[in-house]
Amino acid sequence: MIEKKPIIFLLLATATILVGTIITMVLPFRWINDPKLAIASVKPYTPLQLEGRDIYIREGCNNCHTQTVRPLLSDTERYGEYSKSGEFVYDQPFLWGSRRNGPDLARIGGKYPDAWHVKHMKDPRSMVPRSNMPAYDFLNRPLDTSLSEKKMKALKFPYTPADIQALQGKSEMDAIIAYMQKVGNDIPWRKTGKTEVLGEMKNPFQDNMSVLPEGQKLYAEHCAQCHGIELKGEVGPDLRDMDQPDAKVFASVYSGIAAGGMPAFGDTLGKERTWKVVTYLKSVHKH
Repeated sequence: MIEKKPIIFLLLATATILVGTIITMVLPFRWINDPKLAIASVKPYTPLQLEGRDIYIREGCNNCHTQTVRPLLSDTERYGEYSKSGEFVYDQPFLWGSRRNGPDLARIGGKYPDAWHVKHMKDPRSMVPRSNMPAYDFLNRPLDTSLSEKKMKALKFPYTPADIQALQGKSEMDAIIAYMQKVGNDIPWRKTGKTEVLGEMKNPFQDNMSVLPEGQKLYAEHCAQCHGIELKGEVGPDLRDMDQPDAKVFASVYSGIAAGGMPAFGDTLGKERTWKVVTYLKSVHKH
């Protein structure tokens, strides 16, 4: 029996571990680092974004948030297109993570405007009522830029003296938000993953006052964080004087407004509930 021959058993066990290591940890790099997998639109971090990334690591954000969308239907429906290896070419170290106490952030860049992130970082529950994320209001302190240029040189990222000079007067909050807006925003996934409006664009609840309470409740749950509970605007614009056709308002809520940093609510609300929100908004305008 082989267990009675410890030397041979030890050699075989060592050989098995070495083969497994080569297969799982060495060979993959032959195709992971293949130049063919590079994504031309993915650019190196700017000095401000890099400082923000370091703050993200310092505060342990990667302990609660992953940064990789798995090729699973549950992931792609919620977060967008699955992650590709070429997206992480400038990440040293990578921040894929393995725990999701908070949502995945691989596609957070460009989803919300800067003002949303500022408010969320200062008071997470003001934007996401059920959030268990701690407040980071203390990041409004000056950014330490003493090592910024050395970091850029060490990572061989391109920069100019003007880029370093532009860091003067910036806060840690500015840096981490610049980093958040960069994550996942170098690939045009939003265009391919955009929620499109299909079917007849006619409000089925027009002048139906019975849906207003539900429309108001949906607005309070999904819209008030940016537009204010009284529709006076804050992060988003004032909605009290929304003199637009129902179909246009519906398209804005359902598909979002990428240029304005407004996310799409079509997948969350569906058509019927979106129309109820539209009906509520238009009723406020009428009165």
